[in-house]
Amino acid sequence: MKVVIQRVKKAKVLVNKEVVGEIDKGILILLGIAKGDTREQAEWLVKKICSLRIFPDEVGKFNLSLKDIGGKALIVSQFTLYGDCRKGRRPSFDKAASPKEAIPLYETFIEFFKKEGIPVATGKFGALMEIHLINDGPVTFVIER
Repeated sequence: MKVVIQRVKKAKVLVNKEVVGEIDKGILILLGIAKGDTREQAEWLVKKICSLRIFPDEVGKFNLSLKDIGGKALIVSQFTLYGDCRKGRRPSFDKAASPKEAIPLYETFIEFFKKEGIPVATGKFGALMEIHLINDGPVTFVIER
């Protein structure tokens, strides 16, 4: 499992020009699921993300977590995180999980966030999406488990 997390002031996802998910202050999470990924990996990532101190305190130091600031999460499936661009000019997606394998893990990932008490909005799995965001920083991290 691989995530790209971006600290945002606000973010939204549109499908067919209709907003399907929207948050204010928090994080945008692009979630890539590989073949063979597990619930345990999803749970570890969620706990890591929720406790990661990436928000500034009163003196501007990264001391606060998503939970500390009462932030929200916008979670978007992103199979292209497993695109292999080493050979040729067209990425290979052989490592990405099929929708049959990925959808249950995507839904589990979302549920783990809700269990942590984080308000969650989502994109639509498998849809062509537009993501609009206002980066805060910008602050971006890639985490793989």
